[in-house]
Amino acid sequence: MTDCSPNHVLAAPTPLGKDPNGESWSQHPWRYSLIYLCTNTCPDISYAVSCAARFNSNPKVSHATAVKTILRYLKKTSDKGLIVNFNGTLDLEAYCDADFAGLFKSEAPYDPAVSRSRGGYIIFLGGVPLIWKSSLLSCITLSTLEAEYVQLSRSMTVLLGLKNLIEELLPRLQLPNLTAFVRSIILEDNAGALLLAIGQGITNRTRYLSQFYHHFWSFVHRPQDGPPQNNPNGPWHDGKIKVSKITTDKQRADIFTKGLTRVPFKRNRFSINGW
Repeated sequence: MTDCSPNHVLAAPTPLGKDPNGESWSQHPWRYSLIYLCTNTCPDISYAVSCAARFNSNPKVSHATAVKTILRYLKKTSDKGLIVNFNGTLDLEAYCDADFAGLFKSEAPYDPAVSRSRGGYIIFLGGVPLIWKSSLLSCITLSTLEAEYVQLSRSMTVLLGLKNLIEELLPRLQLPNLTAFVRSIILEDNAGALLLAIGQGITNRTRYLSQFYHHFWSFVHRPQDGPPQNNPNGPWHDGKIKVSKITTDKQRADIFTKGLTRVPFKRNRFSINGW
């Protein structure tokens, strides 16, 4: 692949399928290198690597083509990296998104995987990408709202862990100009999931959701809580997490849920990688 043609686009809009009748491919140890890259310095390849890694046990030539596309993209961007622009705070900012039943028509209709949705999230600390992930949801969801809400709940688990860790370390760091709480916000582009997370009301359309996914309710700042007293730093600086609306075109986690065309892919990549 050292002489391959560089490629601007990373993944096709159509998800990879199992391709049961395809020609088998004797895979090379590419997966370990790519997984290392996508989990450490290359969030822009996370979706493509996750899709290809699903077929490690029985890879086909079609999967090899997808892997070679990733390698061609890496050659094109070999002089790039992850640009770090620390904003001087310890604020946590999380983005989460889901693609409901994105494998539909890419897998056999009798395969349970066809009903699974893909979720993704990315968390910034002080404006710097810290943790990100793209993966299929472990459960089958029945609607876009449920897929988005399940991913929101999963992302909130990671965000809460990070928030607690940083707040535990703050007294020991003894750094100036730091508050006792870490301001945390998670951004969601689905109105239904947003309403359920903030309003926390069970309706006929959401009562079937497992209570497991509501675990974060007591940590969310709600409008009826009111703004904290004597707080100049924003309405969620009371130690709770703010759940806020974001438009789809500004949803940074979109790059982890589906194959994007060139323009939206570059827009998302710039908002994360800085180039």
